[in-house]
Amino acid sequence: MSPFYLARSASKLVRRITSEVSVELKILSEKWRLLLAGLVFQYIHGLAARGVHYLHQPGPTLQDLGFMILPELGKERGYISETMFTFIFLSFVLWTFHPFMLHTKRFYTVLIWRRVLAFLCASQFLRIITFYSTQLPGPNYHCREGSPLARLPPPQNAAEVLLINFPRGVIYGCGDLIFSSHMIFTLVFVITYQKYGSIRFVKMIAWCIAIAQSLLIISSRKHYSVDVVVAWYTVNLVVFFVDKKLTELPDRSAGSAPILPVSVKDKDTKLKEENTRLLNGNSGDSADRRPRTQMNAKLIENESHVDNENVKT
Repeated sequence: MSPFYLARSASKLVRRITSEVSVELKILSEKWRLLLAGLVFQYIHGLAARGVHYLHQPGPTLQDLGFMILPELGKERGYISETMFTFIFLSFVLWTFHPFMLHTKRFYTVLIWRRVLAFLCASQFLRIITFYSTQLPGPNYHCREGSPLARLPPPQNAAEVLLINFPRGVIYGCGDLIFSSHMIFTLVFVITYQKYGSIRFVKMIAWCIAIAQSLLIISSRKHYSVDVVVAWYTVNLVVFFVDKKLTELPDRSAGSAPILPVSVKDKDTKLKEENTRLLNGNSGDSADRRPRTQMNAKLIENESHVDNENVKT
């Protein structure tokens, strides 16, 4: 491959990315409020999970059908579940930004993330209600009786609570069980790709990965089986109902109407075109396209009849 071809391809890629960034920034300037609210709620969700850790009371692990069926991965192999989740998260993020580089632009990145955050926030709000309603003894290794991390000492100041000790506080949290936060993210990402993705094989693989993630969460004893089961039907119902309330994303590949506001110049041009059509007797509305010659002929005939009567009198 010649250096000239590489330089030309790189130049096209830079222009494409620059153009896409310009469009996305314009959309962001109009649609930033829900995005900001969604990001703020992620912190609120982390704060709530941190708070329930202070209420956690370690105890015997509850009887669980999934624990009986699935072999325990063990403390040394618990990272497998987190590795799978990291792969799912990063893959989805990269996919949402692919319109910046590829020609297949089916959606706007800003709009897809507004939708995803709406799904996440609604699901996380329900999650906060459930794990504060009843605190179960955590099945994870660091949440069991005898572990120094199972209970948090009373906070000495507000900063200890507000800083939520990220990411250690998230990884070693206890008490925020029903329902699984990992499954919320996983299912929201898979459902979103199912609707807006374009490769059928990847959709099938994504659902298989979601099932594998569910089994790994139980095998690693991060959650009880009920936490995973509740997540499966709750998240799907939340996405179904929230999706009905949101405006459908414009399909960029179908040549749909632009999402950006129309400029003043474009408005003036459209207004002039409309005035021209009206002056020519064509409003542009198919319902208004009726025969006018008969009407005009009838009017002329009526006028001639009136003139003849005037002459006779």
